[in-house]
Amino acid sequence: MDHLMQPPEPNTLTISFIGGGNMATALIGGLAGKLTDAANLHVVEINPDARSRLDALGVRTSAAIDDAVAASAVIILAVKPQQMREVAAQLKPHVTTQLVLSIAAGIRAVDLSRWLGGHAAIVRTMPNTPALIGRGITGMVAMDGVSPAQRADADAIMRAVGATVWLDDEALIDPVTALSGSGPAYVFYFIEAMQQAGMQLGLTAAQATALSIATFGGAAQLAAEASEPVSVLRERVTSKGGTTHAALTSMQESGVAAAIVRAIEAASARGKALGEEFGRD
Repeated sequence: MDHLMQPPEPNTLTISFIGGGNMATALIGGLAGKLTDAANLHVVEINPDARSRLDALGVRTSAAIDDAVAASAVIILAVKPQQMREVAAQLKPHVTTQLVLSIAAGIRAVDLSRWLGGHAAIVRTMPNTPALIGRGITGMVAMDGVSPAQRADADAIMRAVGATVWLDDEALIDPVTALSGSGPAYVFYFIEAMQQAGMQLGLTAAQATALSIATFGGAAQLAAEASEPVSVLRERVTSKGGTTHAALTSMQESGVAAAIVRAIEAASARGKALGEEFGRD
């Protein structure tokens, strides 16, 4: 069904962001002048310095939720999860038929709908930080009240900063959060370990950093472009008795793969717990 989505007509979609942080700024950079004119983008941001930075992008800004929000076709909630209930209370009088798109971790759609007075046109998303350079990936799930046109709008908006993956069950947002939402931190953690190993073996910090980052980036791109599974790509690099085999054998003996799986399971469980905590009356 996703391949049948038609993006909105260019330069016409009106969008209000509640919150003007890094992810909102990334989305604005991907949307302005491409999916819609910068003049059609409005950002509610209480921080005056952040408003000045956003004004330079050509978007309209305000310090509080106002009539411009009510007039928008899409409202993007880009505030911290712990702020969402209060923001929803302020937003409630301005919400009628708009698509509400949430990028906050841990806020369940059913709770957001309740805080908005039963509003049902909600798409819950989980982007990740590579969206800041247009290389993100976003897990998305729509409530039953989202129309096909609104679903297409939501998809087009998040595709402005990367790929999208649609889910049929909101419960899967927690695994998405654990895998790709938190995933960049795991990659950075692994790169840090590679840097440390390189320096311990005699490379300079600059050399270890360049080699580690380029290796990770190149391998990821190879995996993205290859037709074979990553397991086959791994096997091709691993000659029995060679250096790669020695390294992977050490990792297997240390239980690295199992530890990674447990870590992602822990992140998913924490995401579910946060949803229950934030949504508690």
